[in-house]
Parts: sequence; C-alpha cells; structure tokens
Amino acid sequence: MPIPPLMRTQSPRSWRGYQDHTGALAPRRASRAPHLPRRGIKKKLLRAITITALIALPAAAGALFWLTRGLPSPTGIIERPTPVSTKIYDRTGATVLYELYADEKRTPIALNEIPEYLKWATIVREDRNFYNHQGISIRGIVRSAFRYVVNLGPSGGGGSTLTQQFVKNAVLTNEKTFTRKIKEVVLTWRMEHAFTKDKILEMYLNEIPYGGSNYGIEAAAKTYLGKSARDVSLAEAAALAVIPKAPTYYSPYGTHTKELFAAQQYLLGQMAEQGYISNEDAEAAKKEKIAFQPFKDAITAPHFVMYIRELLTERYGEIQVQQGGLKVVTTLDLKLQKIAEEAVTEGVKRNEKDFKATNAAMVAMNATNGEILAMVGSRDYFDTKHDGNFNVVLSPRQPGSSFKPIVYATLLMRGGYSPDTILFDVDTVFKTDIEKDYAPHDYDGKERGPVSIRTALAGSLNPPAVKALYLAGVDTVLTQAEKMGYTTLSDRSRFGLSLVLGGGEVKLLEHTAALSSLGQGGIYHTPIALLSIQDKDGKTIWKAAQDDGREVLPEQVALQVTNIMSDNNARTFMFGAQSKLQLGDRPVAAKTGTTNDFRDAWTVGFTPSLAAGVWVGNNDFTSMKKGADGSVVAAHIWNTFMKRALEKAPIEPFPQPDPVTLPTKPMLNGKVEGDTLIRIDRASGKLATNLTPASFIMEYRTGAVHNILHYVNKSDPLGPAPANPADDPQYKTWEEAVQRWAAANGFTPSTITPPIAYDDVHTETNRPTLTVISPSERTTITGQEVTVAANASAPRGISRIEVSINNQPLATLTSAPYAAVVPLHGFDNGNYDLALTAYDDIDNSRTVTVPITIARNANASAIEWIKPVQGASLQASAFPQAVVLTGKGDATIAKVDLYLRNLATNQTIFLGVANTQGERSSLIWEEAPKAGRYRLSAVLTHANGTVTEGTTIDIEIVP
Repeated sequence: MPIPPLMRTQSPRSWRGYQDHTGALAPRRASRAPHLPRRGIKKKLLRAITITALIALPAAAGALFWLTRGLPSPTGIIERPTPVSTKIYDRTGATVLYELYADEKRTPIALNEIPEYLKWATIVREDRNFYNHQGISIRGIVRSAFRYVVNLGPSGGGGSTLTQQFVKNAVLTNEKTFTRKIKEVVLTWRMEHAFTKDKILEMYLNEIPYGGSNYGIEAAAKTYLGKSARDVSLAEAAALAVIPKAPTYYSPYGTHTKELFAAQQYLLGQMAEQGYISNEDAEAAKKEKIAFQPFKDAITAPHFVMYIRELLTERYGEIQVQQGGLKVVTTLDLKLQKIAEEAVTEGVKRNEKDFKATNAAMVAMNATNGEILAMVGSRDYFDTKHDGNFNVVLSPRQPGSSFKPIVYATLLMRGGYSPDTILFDVDTVFKTDIEKDYAPHDYDGKERGPVSIRTALAGSLNPPAVKALYLAGVDTVLTQAEKMGYTTLSDRSRFGLSLVLGGGEVKLLEHTAALSSLGQGGIYHTPIALLSIQDKDGKTIWKAAQDDGREVLPEQVALQVTNIMSDNNARTFMFGAQSKLQLGDRPVAAKTGTTNDFRDAWTVGFTPSLAAGVWVGNNDFTSMKKGADGSVVAAHIWNTFMKRALEKAPIEPFPQPDPVTLPTKPMLNGKVEGDTLIRIDRASGKLATNLTPASFIMEYRTGAVHNILHYVNKSDPLGPAPANPADDPQYKTWEEAVQRWAAANGFTPSTITPPIAYDDVHTETNRPTLTVISPSERTTITGQEVTVAANASAPRGISRIEVSINNQPLATLTSAPYAAVVPLHGFDNGNYDLALTAYDDIDNSRTVTVPITIARNANASAIEWIKPVQGASLQASAFPQAVVLTGKGDATIAKVDLYLRNLATNQTIFLGVANTQGERSSLIWEEAPKAGRYRLSAVLTHANGTVTEGTTIDIEIVP
C-alpha cells in the first residue's frame, strides 16, 4: 500500500493533530474546601505557603539555570564536539588491536530523499507517538527519577522520545546522572519549540550513531549495504532501523546478527500491524536475504575486539566508547593469538575436506588467574559465506562427553566414591521422567563389564557416566555447574540423564574456565579480558583487581579428576598411546566430546598454567560427516596449539591426590563381589597350569554379580546397604543389563563346583622337540628374504611351525620338510630375533630363537613419498586412500610392491603392486586397517632385475 508523506497532523491511522495532542480537557469536579475553625489559621497558612513559594521558586529557577548553563542554543545544536577515538591494545599496552571511530563517516541526506518506509520503520522502532507529543516522555522521566531514588544510582534508561534520544546521543555525553537527565529534558524542550517534527526527524536520521564510525542513515547504508539510503529495500530499512537502539550489540559485524534479524522481523510485523505497510509486503520483506558488505576496518583478533567492545559498551555506554578517547589494555597475548589463529586455520582446512566441518573456534586462558590470552571465534571473521563474524566462543553449544568431568567431580564429592569405584559398562536402559527411555552406548559399540571410574572417565565410556550422573543427582550436578561459572543451565526442567553426554548447551569460554579449575585444586578464576582503562587525559578509571579465585571443589576431588584426565595410560585402550590428547613428557589433562549427531566436537585441556578449549562444527548447526569425533577433528587443533604455545615453557607437574582409603562395600572398594576367577583347560576339562596354552584356557568367575545399586543407597553411599534395592526406580533395568552381561561373559552361579584335578595333557613330556637348520646364528642378511629350515617331532605329532621376527608372524610351515623362503619386507637395518615355534594338536609348544642381522644397501633405496607423507594421520572413515611415491630420478623401476607393518604388533600385510609409470608409482588403498601406528615400505624391482627396498615412513590411522 502507498505510504503517506510525514506531516505533523497526518498519520497512517487515526492520530490526532499535533496541536491537539492533549485532547479535550475534562470538566473540573466541584469540591469543598476543608472547614477551618478559625479565620486566623487560614491567613497564617496562606502566608506560609506564599513565603515558601517566594523562596523556593527563585531557588529552583537558579538551580535550573546553573545546571543547564553552557547548553547549546537550538541553532547550534547539531554542532558536536570533536570526538577522540578509543584504542584497544594487547596486554603489553603497546600494540593497537583496533581503533574505534577515529574518523566519522557522515553524509547528510534530506528527509524527502529517504524512503517513506525507512522513516516509518525508525518511528515505529524508536517512538511511535513522535508526531503526537512535545518531545518529552513524562512517564520515562518519572521512571528515571524513581529508579534513581530507589537504586541510589542513575536510571536504567528506556522510555525516551526520539527527540530525547537525539539530544542524548548527538549532543550530550552518555553519563548516567540525574543532572544530565535534566539537561536532556531542557534541551529537548528547546528543540521541540525551535524546529518542526520533520526537521527533528531529519536531524535524527543524519546524526544518530549506527555503529562503528557511521553517523547517520546514509553512512550506515553505504557501509553496511554498499548503497545509498535512497535505494534500500523495505527489509534493509527495517534492519537499519534496529541498529541505533544498541549499535554495538546489533552491529552487522558483531556477534549478535541472529538477534539483529530477529528484531528486524519483529519490526516488520509491527509496521504491518500499525498500518504502515501491508501484511503481504511485510511477509515478503521477512523472506528477503540481506547481504551485508564485508567488514573493511583494520583489526587484529576481531572476535576478541568485538567482545571487548561489548564489555566497554555495557560499562560506559555507546557515546563514551565511540568518542571518549579511552585507552583499553586487554589480556590478549598476540603471540598466542597468532598460534591459535594458525592452528584453527590449518585444522579447518583439514576438517572441511575430510569431515565437512567448515568452522572451528578456540579460546586460551591463563589457568592461574583467568586471563583470556587468545580468542578465535570462527575460522575467519571476514568469511561471510560461513557467518565468520559469529563468535562460537561466547555462544551455547552442546559439549558432548566433555561435560563428564563435572559430573564425576560432583559424584566424588558425595563421599564413599573414588577413582577405584566400580561401575558396569554394559548397555543399559535408563528410566527418566523428563526424557523417554534412554539407552546410550559406547562410541565403539563395545561392552567392557565392570570398570573403575578412572577407566570410565579416561576412556569416555557412556553407560557408566549416566550412572554417575544418577548417583550424583541431576540437580546436584547443575548446582555444582553454576558454582563453576556455567550460565546456560538455569532452566533445570530441560535436563535429564542425557546431561552427562552433553544434553545441555554451554559456552566454550565458560567450559574452558570451569575445567581448568580442576588443575588449580578446585580454585575457579572468572575469565577476564580487560587489564586497565584510561580516559582521554591518561587517568586510570578502571583497573583489574587481583583475582585469587574462589573454591568451587574440594582440593582432593579436583586433583583426583585431574589425575584421571592426565592419565594417558588409562585412556590408551580407547584413544591409543599416541593420541592428540598427550604432549609427550609434559603432563596435561584433556577431555574430548562429541554430540550424537556430529554437530559439535570438542577438546578442552590444561596444564597447571595454560588452558585451551576447541570447538569444531558448522555455524549453521548442520551435521559434520560421520566419524567427526572430538578426538579427531578438535584434538588435532588443540594439540597443535598447545605444543607451539608451550614449546619453550618449563614442564610443570600436577600435584598428586592423597591416597584413598576404600570402603568395605563391593563396588565402592574397587571389586565386584563375584570376582573369584577359575581357569579351565579346554582339552582336559581340568584346572589350567602354567603349561596350559592361553589358546586352551577358559575363564569362569563364580559368585554373585550385581549392579552398584544392590549395595549402595544413592542418598547415603556409606550407610547400610538398601534393604530393598529394587525400590530404586533404576534398579530393575541396571540389574537386567548386568545379569545379561554376566551370563555372556563367563560368570557362573556360586553353586557350580569347579574341578579339583589339574591339566594333564599340557605337560613337559608332551612338548615338541625342535632343531633349527637355517639360518644359523648371527647370519647377516643383505637381501629381501631369508631361507628357513627346521626339524621337529612330538608325542602327539607336529601340527605346524610358526616363523616370526620380534613377535611379528612371517610364515607358517604345516608339513615336513619344514622349509621355506620367507620375505623380510618392511624391516629396517638392525639386529633381530628370528623365532621358530613348533606346536602339536593341542598347542603344546617349543620355541627356538636365532639372532640375525639385516644389513642392506641404504643408498640404493631412496624414494620420495608424495602421499601419504611422514607422520600423516589418516582418518579410517576417509578410505579409500591414494598411495603415491617417486623413485627420485630413478626411471629404471619396473615394479613396486607395497607393505604395511603394524608397529604395535609387528604384523606385516601386503597392500599390493603399485601402478608404475617411469619414476612415479601409485596404488589405491581400499580398506583402512584398525586404528594404530604403522610403517609403510616399498620393495622396488628394477629393469635389470635387482631388488631394493625404499625408505620407509611412519603413519597413524585414527578412528
């Protein structure tokens, strides 16, 4: 619908004329004066009132004159003092990260050149009654006065008219005092009597700050949209109209663009409701995609700087921050910031290719005082394609299993529980009131039966963690989390047992600070970003106080959890000994987390002095590729940062927790009641001996096996065992899961009587005899193979002879004569033990070891590995993989055989024959082996028939 021009006496609906804005006066009701018994009293009272008025009125007039002296006249009201730019520095106070508003962008534009819907959007957003009042909101003034009196401080703001806002933002300072409010009212009154409403609106649109160095709607339109205000669309007009209310908060270059668009959508709806635009136009504008111009100002650590701007604006207001000439010294360490940015950039490049993860964020803190040393809110602040200005460090996301340390710490506080406490890692159905039946599984799909809390937390096992949350109590854990600085878990009605696996959103900054308190013995330090602030005259107006922290956990509990998180041996079964969660000889505690839908992946870890947290995912909340686990996509970035940041720092040990005296109760004492182990020989059915081969041993456990609720009352862990444990609502499903697992894993009822006699078929008499014919001891092998020959016999006959080097199987000889030529690919030059083991039909065995030396010509085997390269980490989910190498100028290569050796088991597998063309050879490696470290080798057959072995490389396969 067409928009009518702005006039004082015209509006889209039924506004009354400006001159008649007060309406008709109501007739005054007659009243009687109170009866005074004596005429003299009336005269005295009248005299007193007169005298008081004669004294008070001149005094009030004088006070008003004194308070408003020096205010500009209406004709000079838009002449503003020269602003002084605010500068934000790093922690040294020497390097400027960003200079706020050094040069103002201001391009006046006439009111009649501005689209009508932009004018109406501004009025609806700021002052809907603009054309019907005389510039002053009595209600707002009364509210300000009331707040000033009640709070003994300045008003919280709100309720100002558009004219008042112009005066406050374009003429006066932003000091929050009662005297400034008086000046604002006086100057507003003067303006309303000196200018028309249209002129005031024009001045407002040309003078009001729109964020950054942009003053006026024309400068804002050109900066944010790359066009004149004359040409903005309805959707763009509504977005621009939102900004002046809080230019820093709603900045298109800040971290609250989501809130900006939400306010824009609401404003469009209000414009339609008020009749300024049609519903059809409003809906069309809501669907329009607005493309803001890229941010162009020179800025270092932009996400951190924008965070600082918000902190400053909250403390001092927009005008003081924009024009006050503040010198702001922050906590940022430029060296660590650069390392963090490089680690994130490198990590995202890798993750985007392999896991469709387009973003990552990182924060690093001084663990001893909470100072923020580095902050990378997204992969690239200026990457508009991936919402780069969004700061994930300050935004709630689900933490996955990285929240488990908070749960276990809360449980350990309850008494009786310790890192040795046993919890069953078995697939269990959990009954909840908030959620449906909840049945989490471990990441690898396995069940490990009874495990200690140390093993459960270190290996990030899920069923034990949910049991820990139930035993600790969801409300108790949430209370503890709030004590440790989390601000996003206040709506307790939302959370159930999934909380321990990341069911509640947390901020990366708060999460890192909370976990780092564990390494400080339970002392929490609030994250801080500011060190000092000076005004334009160099006077310090604020300085960070020394933060001694506050205790949020008992010291021993904090040290116990830190000890588990830093125990690389305890997590090796799940993550491997060389995972990205360890820093070699440097003690470090770390925890990963991944959401079930692979939307969020985390790694948070700390040393005694440095804490860092990493998040990986997509800003639009889409899922990453399956397998994008925190230990893979986030730990790599975290490890890269920590290694570089601590490269020259001294190694710091964590304090060790005190020894724990365990209770006598089963489970709490670190033992399962049915722990009596019986080992039976499968061949004889009798008790195994030290000669019984492991391959013929069956293990049984006898005695009762129950879940922890059978022995422990969750309300009183150290008290008597429950008289009726089945009364606990979780007992039935926990017990069913334990009994199912026990039946499938060798636990037998205590009524079964084990055998008394011992194995009599695996004996010394039945062991084979074995003589090695070839090779002889100390043989030096210069080629790619060795000839093996042996004689063997046994009372039960020989079933096979196995050949190995350093426990790596090479060949199996199954019939006489026991001889074969065995390849030795993948072994470097050096001394080895060649072992031959003869077996009978029930694995009675005898082993003979022959020392040998491998010494090949190293100069004849130089090759260059193109893909993969030395030290590469290959994702199992990213297979098939290409293997590419060249012969470094050797065009005589006719054939290349590729081998892979497991460095943990020494087992070698043949990958295949590469496709060779000249110097270059390649092969498609179809299937990934299991996770671990491997050595790749190549055997080269040359045109003249000679065979050499190429230089090897070590790689890692990660899940």
